[in-house]
Amino acid sequence: MRSIRAAATGAVTLSLVLAATACGGGSSSGGGSNDSPKTLTYWASNQGASIAVDKQVLQPELDKFQKQTGIKVKLEVVPWSDLLNRILTATTSGQGPDVLNIGNTWSASLQATGALLPWDTKNFAKIGGKDRFVDSALGSTGAAGKDPAAVPLYSMAYALYYNKKIFADAGIGKPPATWDELVADGKKIQAKGKSALGAEGSNLSENIHHVFVFAKQHGADFFTADGKPDFTNPKVVEAVKSYVDLMAKDKVIPTGDAEYAQNQSVSDFAKGKQAMLLWQSAAANLKSQGMSEDAYGIAPVPVISGTPGTGTQVNSMVAGINLAVFKNTHNLDGATKFVKFMTSDDEQKILNTAYSSIPPVKSAQSDAAFSAPATAVLKNTLATSAAALPQVASESQFETAVGTAVKDLFADAAAGRAVTTDSVKAALQKAQQQMPAA
Repeated sequence: MRSIRAAATGAVTLSLVLAATACGGGSSSGGGSNDSPKTLTYWASNQGASIAVDKQVLQPELDKFQKQTGIKVKLEVVPWSDLLNRILTATTSGQGPDVLNIGNTWSASLQATGALLPWDTKNFAKIGGKDRFVDSALGSTGAAGKDPAAVPLYSMAYALYYNKKIFADAGIGKPPATWDELVADGKKIQAKGKSALGAEGSNLSENIHHVFVFAKQHGADFFTADGKPDFTNPKVVEAVKSYVDLMAKDKVIPTGDAEYAQNQSVSDFAKGKQAMLLWQSAAANLKSQGMSEDAYGIAPVPVISGTPGTGTQVNSMVAGINLAVFKNTHNLDGATKFVKFMTSDDEQKILNTAYSSIPPVKSAQSDAAFSAPATAVLKNTLATSAAALPQVASESQFETAVGTAVKDLFADAAAGRAVTTDSVKAALQKAQQQMPAA
């Protein structure tokens, strides 16, 4: 999922959605009708530096689709702060788009509503087959053992972005590979009057992404093998504390970042105010804010020890955007054609270049346009050291509950209140109590 947003919070409760029927139209395994064959409504997520940027990227491609098919696509770019609640409302009201973007971490939650078209073998065949897509991207399209609820559109991974000049001025010759090295480098950077590392402490989804990775590095999971919340597992508690301690104990994240939720840490980095940034596929965002590609380097996110790889050496969640079709669409054929168009090799190259993301389509990903050294870090991360967030029906509630717990812990750190193992456990216990009963 793209972290260029405030977290989607509150409002519609997913448990109510799960009790609802799919949005009408079609059977549990089928699709909608073709009553309106000349139009489609598309909800796109905000991927660029602004909604206006997204419209500039997308509208020429939608015009191209209309010229090829005669189908007009009505575009709405939905801010991330609204997107999840808009989708959940649409699943109950039936008043939604034909095609939409979803954060890939929401796939299983939205799949459980029954509102999205299942991508079975027959539907995948209409867009060229399932084997066109890389396995890591397909792993975040729905619950295991079920037909995917969406098709991968953009793939992303976290990386460590570092300001070359700030590093040189502090006498640092290479980016940190471990968290201990990052903290040590941070002290050198702060001695030169710069902030070390940015964070979005009030962005719930950013919080989830990072503590998920920390948990993996500590050999822990937020859910048991059968999908039950396990937030107070001692290793989970230790992992969450380790992340918050970057502000509370190690003090390499400024206390002011506890209030950040609108990509302010990206702006701080782009303006040269801070030395390091942990972000998903940030190149296009940084460029739009005037930062030259020569001014920064890209390295894998640090691990506890050693180098990123399999097992506890995970250093990113599998980030990305999926393309879904509402099952009650009145232009099923057109919606399928649109998905095929958006996942075609040509469009994958255009769109993923525009957003500095990685094509989840194998043939497009191998294009020379995605072979630059910076892109290679992201591709290698997705291939070797990224893990999918839990594909469970309660995932979106997990993001809200645990993301809020981490936000509150950052607030404690910013206010000078002690962040202890007990306080972290209490926050996570409260979060677990907010999860739906099995």
